[in-house]
Amino acid sequence: MKRSMIQFVRKTGMMLAVAGAAVLVLNSCSKDPLNDMTDEESRIYVTNRDTTANFASYNTFSIVDSVAVASNGDTAKRALTEYDRQLIDAVKSAMQARGYTEVDRAAKPDLAINLTRIDESYANTYYNPGYWAGWGGYWDPWYWGYPGYGYYFPTYYTVYYQERAVSIDLLDLKNADADKQIDAIWNAMFRGAGVWNSSNINSMVTAVFDQSPYLQQ
Repeated sequence: MKRSMIQFVRKTGMMLAVAGAAVLVLNSCSKDPLNDMTDEESRIYVTNRDTTANFASYNTFSIVDSVAVASNGDTAKRALTEYDRQLIDAVKSAMQARGYTEVDRAAKPDLAINLTRIDESYANTYYNPGYWAGWGGYWDPWYWGYPGYGYYFPTYYTVYYQERAVSIDLLDLKNADADKQIDAIWNAMFRGAGVWNSSNINSMVTAVFDQSPYLQQ
């Protein structure tokens, strides 16, 4: 049975805001510090991994050439905006900085990277990588050279959200033939204000990779 681990990181400012909230309550102040957070303080970074995966055993990776965009449960579509290009480049650079070598998808890489922008604006929608398979599987296994295979997304966690988010899925192609499926072994999500702002891409990608030190060749 696959095991998983999840990490949540909220900016230090959030912790300060919560502490500030207690002080304000004690002082009977009506100001709500949660409404006064900056966009950066509001962002949350979530990472998940298969704890049985040996990330040092993978050498090469390939990344999608466009980004899936899923909105309110609609079928995801691919896009390649300037934001998407910057996102692809930032994730690629982060992987290379950790010793992984980028190769063409036709070269049978050990790892594949799928990227998705999510725009869920209604209440009580949950993100769950088991349920997520409908969007994660949007990247047909044919794209990676594995026709007839399926995706497997462990049920890492459930998060309720009402705003835009970005997901990075790291897929195991090296061992796909073992069970005729492509397993997701790492996932990262950033959500909150400004996640679709291109000026925040580098800091957000840095945050999720910094919080995943096991991603090292």
